[in-house]
Amino acid sequence: MTTAQVVPLRRSSREAAICPTDDESLVPKKEQVRQKVDKRSTEYIIKSGLAGGIAGCAAKTVVGPLDRVKILFQTSNPNFTKYTGKWTGVPIAMKDIWLQDGPRGLFKGHSATLLRIFPYAGIKFLAYEQIRAHFIRDRSQETPVRRFISGSMAGCVSVFFTYPLEVIRVRLAFETRNDSRSTLRSICRIIYNERPPPVHAPAQLGPVTAVAAVMHQAAPRYGLANFFRGFTPTLLGMLPYAGASFLAHDTVSDLLRLPAVAGYTTLPNMAGSAHDPHKPAQLRYWAELSTGGFAGFTSQTVSYPLEVIRRRMQVGGVVGDGHRLSMAEVTRRIYMERGWRGFFVGLSIG
Repeated sequence: MTTAQVVPLRRSSREAAICPTDDESLVPKKEQVRQKVDKRSTEYIIKSGLAGGIAGCAAKTVVGPLDRVKILFQTSNPNFTKYTGKWTGVPIAMKDIWLQDGPRGLFKGHSATLLRIFPYAGIKFLAYEQIRAHFIRDRSQETPVRRFISGSMAGCVSVFFTYPLEVIRVRLAFETRNDSRSTLRSICRIIYNERPPPVHAPAQLGPVTAVAAVMHQAAPRYGLANFFRGFTPTLLGMLPYAGASFLAHDTVSDLLRLPAVAGYTTLPNMAGSAHDPHKPAQLRYWAELSTGGFAGFTSQTVSYPLEVIRRRMQVGGVVGDGHRLSMAEVTRRIYMERGWRGFFVGLSIG
């Protein structure tokens, strides 16, 4: 065979690989696979929102029964207060719900939960990505304070847009009577039409009290305002909750990427890219699950007292005399009933 016959068989570097074991056919070039992600693009925003929403729905479905029992404990439902403060209280309460309403009783209000959690989780994760990109532009700005602020702001944004659905969910989960099973439409109508009794200022208490009573009467006391009961403690609670959640998640993720454990916790050959050489390695599924669980544990514990206060405010129209209690009044009432332990009722479930 002559040299002229051999030369055409030689392959140019630009041609497709012939041999299936060729390096280029098995390991594509990084420049061709890993492209820079534009976090402000419409495609990324839609995908990030959908991913966060689906993740939130999946998580809430798994813990749906526990979430219902937690709400009943937090709001001091008269039929379930006897179970609080006991290690066996949770399974007994779940058994009573099962015997009374069947498996559907454990998921009462879950439709409203999914209706709320999808936009809530989607907006929260999307907002965190966008806010984080603004506050943390490079590795030098990757500080705990900036992470905390980014998470807190993302949580506040998501709560602002989805809070009325949270009130509806809690009210559905609070009901335990079989004779008046509410639907999503009926509970919205009930909440909208609830009116607290009028407040009369005694004349002998002076003009200051009279002015306060007039201002109280002038403020919105029914209608759409009812869907924002407990909004103030929710926002105050969201600052430590979302902030601590994202901060704990990112911090633990960094610890799991340390060289000493990275071989067990990260996927091989998944660190860096042509456009971002400092891109962190991707965690394995169990490591990512662990960081999310620890983040939830931390944030729930930090903000739990405010969560109890807002739950009590959200069901204010169906307990007591119907008066709309302020945050300070609810706090004082919880303390008088159970002391400091009252602010942590149901924390073990959480």
